[in-house]
Amino acid sequence: MTKFESLVHLIHSMSRAEKKKFSVQAACRKSRPDYMTLYDIIEAGQGDSFETLRQAFREACPATAFDSSVTYLFELLLDQALDLRIEQDRHYLLFNKILKARVLFEKSLFDECFDLLRYVMDKAGKLENYHALLLAGRLELEYLLALNFPRLSEDELLKKQFKLNETLKHLRKINEQSGLYEILKHRLLTRGYSRSEDDKRYLNDLVYSEISIVANLAPESFEISKLHQLFQSEYLISVGDYKSALRSYYELSNLFEAHKHLWNTPPLFYLLTIEGVLESLRSIHNYAGMGYFIQKLKEIGNSPLDFKTHVLCTIYLYELFPSLDCGDFAASAALMETYKDTLYARMSSLNPARQAELCLYTSLIYFGTEQYNKAHRFLSQIIFRGKTYYYLPLYRTIRIVNLMILYHLSDHELISYECRSLRRELSGVEEGYKIERFMFHFLQKLLPAQAGKRLQLWHKYEPEIEAIRKDIFEQQVLRIFDFTAWVESLLTAQPISTLMAAKAKH
Repeated sequence: MTKFESLVHLIHSMSRAEKKKFSVQAACRKSRPDYMTLYDIIEAGQGDSFETLRQAFREACPATAFDSSVTYLFELLLDQALDLRIEQDRHYLLFNKILKARVLFEKSLFDECFDLLRYVMDKAGKLENYHALLLAGRLELEYLLALNFPRLSEDELLKKQFKLNETLKHLRKINEQSGLYEILKHRLLTRGYSRSEDDKRYLNDLVYSEISIVANLAPESFEISKLHQLFQSEYLISVGDYKSALRSYYELSNLFEAHKHLWNTPPLFYLLTIEGVLESLRSIHNYAGMGYFIQKLKEIGNSPLDFKTHVLCTIYLYELFPSLDCGDFAASAALMETYKDTLYARMSSLNPARQAELCLYTSLIYFGTEQYNKAHRFLSQIIFRGKTYYYLPLYRTIRIVNLMILYHLSDHELISYECRSLRRELSGVEEGYKIERFMFHFLQKLLPAQAGKRLQLWHKYEPEIEAIRKDIFEQQVLRIFDFTAWVESLLTAQPISTLMAAKAKH
């Protein structure tokens, strides 16, 4: 990604508060700088190609160096975003105060420096921000050494060193437990859930290690308790103990509720954690268990408007999945209508990843209700701005859905063009999804060549389809939408809603 492309992404992902602050600061200037013109062109040209935006700036400011303006504006917006985080987030604030303490020491304002470091260490301890606690404590000892330990006894020095060592031990344990959770998630993604005792034993080393870490730490540690509940719930789901996994998720939610003083503003990590819980429940089709956590998202308050919109989108999607995953497109369409004025009207304030996800699932609703032109228009919002969304893992899936829509619109020429384009993209990918390659081959060659022999075509390729369905790696795409159900529906003349409902029960 070039610097200019990064700048475009940065501007389009800015919150309303960030945009307002930037506009206020720009309005205070006596003359309007060229970088503000560049900002206005990018903000107003959402959806335009990078070349169009670049050309528009060169026409507006022919005497200004384009690359220099891009670099300056990018750094300016990044600095401003950081300033805003310092005002809103206590963790950013602590590190900002540590930097101020360094300045105070350099200015020989030693008492003020040590007062500020003590304030940081006190707050960091209460907020369980061990990185800030370690940094402030280490800095205090370095400054005391530089001043020859003024008014400091050896016992006091040993106490300070002991506290630092305890912080280091705690950080090491958190890092070890995070590592175990990451390995567990990786194994589940690459090998799938346990189907035998041998599969369970494959995870035993992680379970024993995780238990030993938790047993040796104080139970009041929020970070350790959080990671423990995440690990336990993922492991329990992997071995098929869904009731116990759900209990662990409830305990995780209660843990967050009991430690609201540790939440950031806005509570982004809480949102990501609950979203991870909901996605895990969706992956095992435990839709009944999702209601409790959706309600927790609805209870989030006192947040900026952009964050509220992001939360609202998450709520909508996970209220949608129980009906959409089961092929109940009528219920999905009815739910979509209830969010038209609240969510869809504010869609532009979502970040690019959320916009792409919302467009995809909206398009699938229209696809399922056979409103193919509407489905195509929604996906076109993403596809026509390809470079803005190209980096997203979801982007290729969006283009495959678009191929299905184009088939129903009888645009076979565009299907051939899109298939060739996607094949070129996959040629540089070492391990693409089998379903992607099958869909290209199916739509471009198999279906047109044997349009009158669909049932025979199904019997021929049914084993390959079943192998794809059982492949753990492929399920990462099929969880978004079951493309195999669409192929089966097309070849066997069965309603796709019936097929999807049957498969969701398994």
